[in-house]
Amino acid sequence: MPMSWFLLSLALGRSPAVVSLERLVDPHDTARCSVGLSCHLWDGDVLCLPGSIEPASGPVLVPTRLQTELVLRCPQETDCALCVRVVVHLAVHGAWEEPEEKSDWELQEPRNASLLAQVVLSFQAYPTTRCALLEVQVPAALVLPGQSVGSAVFDCFEAGLGAEVRIWSYTQPRYQKELNVTQQLPDCRGLEVRDSIQSCWALPWLNVSADGDNVRLVLDVSEEQDFGLLLYWDQVQGPLKTWKHKNLTGPQTITLNHTDLVPCLCIQVWPLEPDSVRTSFCPFREDPRAHRNLWRMARLRLLSLGTWQLDAPCSLRAKMALCWQAPDQGPCQPLVPPMLQENVTMNKPHEFPLLRSHPNLCVQVSSWEKVQLQECLWADSLGPFKDDMLLVEVRTGPNNTAVCALEAGGCTALPSNGSTRAAHLGEQLLQDFRTQQCVQLWNDDDLGALWACPMDKYIHKRWVLVWLVCLLLVAALFFLLLLKKDRVKGEHFPVPVSQGQPQRVTLGSSGWREGRSRVTLMGSAFPTAAPRARTALLLHSADGAGYERLVGALASALSKLPLRVAVDLWSRRELSAHGALAWFHGQRHRTLQEDGVVVLLFSPAAAAQCQQWLQHQTVESGPHDALASWLSCVLPDFLQGRVAGRYVGVYFDGLLHPDAVPAPFRAAPLFSLPSQLPGFLDVLQGGCAPRPGRLADKAEQVAQALRAALDSCTSHSGAPGCGEVWDPGSYPAFE
Repeated sequence: MPMSWFLLSLALGRSPAVVSLERLVDPHDTARCSVGLSCHLWDGDVLCLPGSIEPASGPVLVPTRLQTELVLRCPQETDCALCVRVVVHLAVHGAWEEPEEKSDWELQEPRNASLLAQVVLSFQAYPTTRCALLEVQVPAALVLPGQSVGSAVFDCFEAGLGAEVRIWSYTQPRYQKELNVTQQLPDCRGLEVRDSIQSCWALPWLNVSADGDNVRLVLDVSEEQDFGLLLYWDQVQGPLKTWKHKNLTGPQTITLNHTDLVPCLCIQVWPLEPDSVRTSFCPFREDPRAHRNLWRMARLRLLSLGTWQLDAPCSLRAKMALCWQAPDQGPCQPLVPPMLQENVTMNKPHEFPLLRSHPNLCVQVSSWEKVQLQECLWADSLGPFKDDMLLVEVRTGPNNTAVCALEAGGCTALPSNGSTRAAHLGEQLLQDFRTQQCVQLWNDDDLGALWACPMDKYIHKRWVLVWLVCLLLVAALFFLLLLKKDRVKGEHFPVPVSQGQPQRVTLGSSGWREGRSRVTLMGSAFPTAAPRARTALLLHSADGAGYERLVGALASALSKLPLRVAVDLWSRRELSAHGALAWFHGQRHRTLQEDGVVVLLFSPAAAAQCQQWLQHQTVESGPHDALASWLSCVLPDFLQGRVAGRYVGVYFDGLLHPDAVPAPFRAAPLFSLPSQLPGFLDVLQGGCAPRPGRLADKAEQVAQALRAALDSCTSHSGAPGCGEVWDPGSYPAFE
């Protein structure tokens, strides 16, 4: 498909306008000043020592503005070098101090003196650093406080083609912060210098063309000429990031996949000769497909419960905002009042403006008023979306507040006569808000606050009413049937029995008596209740935020199956209220009583702590206190052989070897995830496992969630809590 940037034919990328430069014949540095000023350039360079700022006791001469201009220094017609001319604009700063008692002669004498300033020009262009010193004198007639007096021109600092140069200017002594300017110099393409600068003669030139949906780079290089080719991402923050580097022999044609194009993708070429000039091209900065690819590559990552980071190969102009995602998967609602949108810096941690995190809070990254990326970063660590109502408290006065509930149609004022869900429960929500039964997520003294109010109890109340109505209807139906039946002694009448074996009963003048073992009504049997989802209790060690995100991803994926998942990450409030030991004992007892299964997650640290417990009946205090609590709950079952059908062991691919699991715990089935997911899910669901085809589909869904979390954990080495990737020599087998 033809595109605008494919029309380039002379060089890769949009070439800058060709500039004709002034030529300087003098090979030495020179200086000159504007009319009225006198200048003197010191011979040779001076030390670049700005020193600290000193107060001025009277009027002083200071630089106020820097300008640069490109020129050519040409000792010979075909031997030129690129040079940077610097123009320094000067002004008088400060005034004479007024003495308390002085004669007129003493007052006028210093004010008739001229000013002399030493102006330093500091130049830096890798690998060159220079400092030049100019002495500038201003006659007394021009010494007016706050007024510009003219400028000084320095010729010139030599620099390489395509280099980035930085120039500073200050005085000695220094009376104010130094001025600075940064400039990217053009290369051979943008100047009328190809015949004048010898380093441009052997430069490889490139053309670009379309190859279907891909990009073809044609390098116009003479036969057998060796040159270097570098593809890199030019990032605003930090140094360039290399993507591909090759040494080639011309001519060459290179094809790039269109999915690899990003705005900051640049190409650098140079002949493989000593001190050769490197020329860079960045042709995709304005390409729409490159921008779409960039957003597809961007990833939001939760570093901890309070910090996040946007990873992308290029810098993006983007803003971050928080929104509220309801469980019905509708559009994410912007928060009211909106928090200040924060400018996003790529690959750098950012803080959330929150008091507490919540699974329904999501991060939206937008560019040019369009949402490009949305992630609900807390869903894995805090569990699935909750059916909570977000209340917005707006401060309308010093002691007055107004409350509204955020819904799909906007923020519903409470109380309200509307027909929305929040309007029907307005009084109850206000009561929860006033009695502090809601959790405060954010607070601002001027704008207001955000509160998350649980809605589970109201849903339970609705279901209680529904069940009461159903029971009343069933009772009325029984009563009508009893009236229609013949009142003959011994006449049979079927009724359902809620517990135990179903019984057929006989209704007569003598009351009820037992009959056949089947419950029937109007000639048909009552359907048996659907089997209840099995409970899975996940026990793990506290190995940091990275491993907890991995455990959270497994728990979230399993909760989408016909399983009821319990994990301490989702019950921190109960864990804190009752204590770790009591909570683990209660959860284990409830799970096994309901014919559930306890899943033991082994990490390298957990395996080592278990071995320490087996040897010394203790573990190190600190983050492994929870492990000691659940270990005291489950270890007796393993030592007494009560394992079958009750316990399952799990470790993650690449994080642990099966031989590292202590021997007593190998009595339970042991699985490596996600590689052995089908077998794990089959054991986990027991008799409630779906058909083989559906089981494979469920296993693939869980595997996808685990691979993403496992890749994130293992790819960011040094991230907190990612654990150590298993090394066969680091963890000996436990026997």
